[in-house]
Amino acid sequence: MSEAAEALLGHRFARPDLLAQALTHRSAVGQGGLGSNERLEFIGDRVLGLLIAEWLIERFPHEREGGLGPRLAHLVSRQSLAEIAEHGGIAGLLSVSPGESRRGVRNRATVLADALEALIGALYLDGGLEPARLFIRRIFAPRIDGQPSAPPKDPKTALQEYALARGPVLPAYELVERTGPSHAPRFRIRVTVAGRTAEGLAGTKREAEQNAARDLLEQLQ
Repeated sequence: MSEAAEALLGHRFARPDLLAQALTHRSAVGQGGLGSNERLEFIGDRVLGLLIAEWLIERFPHEREGGLGPRLAHLVSRQSLAEIAEHGGIAGLLSVSPGESRRGVRNRATVLADALEALIGALYLDGGLEPARLFIRRIFAPRIDGQPSAPPKDPKTALQEYALARGPVLPAYELVERTGPSHAPRFRIRVTVAGRTAEGLAGTKREAEQNAARDLLEQLQ
């Protein structure tokens, strides 16, 4: 598995333990999650955001922050990362508990997205920004090249416009639960519009709201 993961990342690890940890789901390490890929996902999320933002600044030199922000959010969304992870075969590389494996946890979008971010975190800690940059630019190239001339609307804005076009009631967001340690929290947010609901999970409330709005938009449309 380590050879397949290194081939995917295009990097030979000086610290193979980082790669092993990046591919370890919390279910495989028991209560508390220490030794799982959650801490690497935490740093990988930041590295990914930085390097995609850097790339967008290069690609769209005359676009303002108000346009760059939605592009960034769309590119690093859970759905986008899960699709990239699935295409790269990351599900088959993950170490999960037998019970969770039978329940299909490997193929869940949140698990795939987190694993990809954890791999980026491990790559950064082992080799620095340049290997992470090369990997990200390779796997995100089709999505960057396919960016429309006008930036996409973020899901919360799109859902609000959808709701206002059909009545005066705005989407309502509710914090369902907060889990995880203080250094790597996970927020589950529920959004409701006209009796329809969806939930989003992420490391920040804002991102969880965006994920919830995106899922509800997919239902409504």
